[in-house]
This record gives sequence, C-alpha cells and structure tokens, in this order.
Amino acid sequence: MENIYIINTHSHANMLKDTNIDEAMYNARENHIITIVPASTAEDIFDVDKFIQKYEDVYGYVGVFPEEAKTFSDKTLQNMETIIKSNKKIIGIGEIGLDYYWDKSLKELQKEIFIKQIDFANQMNLPLNIHSREAHQDTLEILKKYNKNSTAILHCFSGSLEFAKECIKEGIYIALGGVVTFKNAIKAKEVAANIPIEYLLLETDDPYLAPVPFRGKENQPLYVKYVAEEIARLRETTTEEIAQATTMNAMKIF
Repeated sequence: MENIYIINTHSHANMLKDTNIDEAMYNARENHIITIVPASTAEDIFDVDKFIQKYEDVYGYVGVFPEEAKTFSDKTLQNMETIIKSNKKIIGIGEIGLDYYWDKSLKELQKEIFIKQIDFANQMNLPLNIHSREAHQDTLEILKKYNKNSTAILHCFSGSLEFAKECIKEGIYIALGGVVTFKNAIKAKEVAANIPIEYLLLETDDPYLAPVPFRGKENQPLYVKYVAEEIARLRETTTEEIAQATTMNAMKIF
C-alpha cells in the first residue's frame, strides 16, 4: 500500500498520553495516513485549531460533543466561525450529536445543541461528524428534519445493519473503527461486510478503542490500517481496495 493514502476520519490524536504525539503523527504521515481531529468542548476548538496547524496531513473539525452541551453558547458558534474562516484545515463540524449512555437528564439540551450545530454546518456548507450512543433513532430523525445540505458521517457506528441501511438511504456515511476487529463485535462485522462500499469510512477514535492486536492499549492514528485489514477480510477483498474506496469516499465529502 506504498502509494495509497488512508483517510482516518476521526482521531483524538491531540489527547494521546502514553504515546509521543510527534512520533505518532510522523508515523501516520510516513504510512500515508491523513488524520482528521475533532473537537469536544467549547474550549477544545482552540486546541484543535493549534494542533492541526502544527502537523502536515492533519485536518480538523470544530464542534461540541453531546456530553459537553453545557459548555456550549452563542459565543461558541462565533468562535467556531472565526476559526473556520482563519484556518482552511478545518473541514467539518464535529464531534456533535447525542449520547444517552451516561446521563439521560440532558436529552433535551443535547438535542437543542445538536440542532444548533447542524444549522451552523449548513450555513458554513461543511460536513457533520456525528457521535450517536444509545440514541440512534433520535439522531436520524433530527438529521432528517434539520439537516439541509451538510453531508453527515456517523462516527464509530454502533447500530445494526438494518439501521445502517436506513441511514444510507438518507445519504449518511458509516465510519468504522477498531471495534470491528474485536472478536465479539457481531453487529460491527455485519455492517462492515454488507453495507455498500460507497458509504464506508475508516477511523480510529484514538486514544480509545485500539484494534486487535493492540486492544487494551492506547490507540493511535497509525492503527487505522488494522481496521482496513479487518474490513478487507470480512468483505473478502484486499486492504488496498478498502483503502482506495474509503479514501475516495472521504475526498467526496471533504
């Protein structure tokens, strides 16, 4: 895969602790991996802005994660707009969405902030990188109702094959990471094997969810190649074909 690029559509490389960040970004670049880093909080957007300017082949999203909805304000949107206009390497709005796993009391606030950021992405004509945990149907319904013109990516997809097909009907892309390599990840493997390749994207979500053979250790951008290898095995094709197809998909979006 010497001359084939892989686009890692979701990597918190700026949050690595056990791994030297400079080395991790160098290793990714040497292996032809382009990395896209999302923001999580209203403050984190500034860190992402600085981080992606420091490294080649690294791009970013700005946005507020659902569990950080309380950090969001109108000032956040102003700051996001300023960063987007000053840094051409900001190529999307994320990581935004809904997460009902830890605290269901914030559901309505999460929905409100999600919708505001969708509207903002539409105004900026930028794609959406979406986190959805135990909130699949609400996420899809909100996108159907409020998203006018932004291409959406469901990052770290954890739904069923049937739900993936529902999303694809709406033009939503499915991003898979290290979970697909886990032995008991039946749903992720089924999705990886069966969705149209035109809607498939790769990611790591590092420093979390390291793929086999690094499961339980800190993840890093380079390990996206193990995701590509497992998906190739599941689809009975080559890693090169998965790399090429997913890179073309990402380039259409960005």
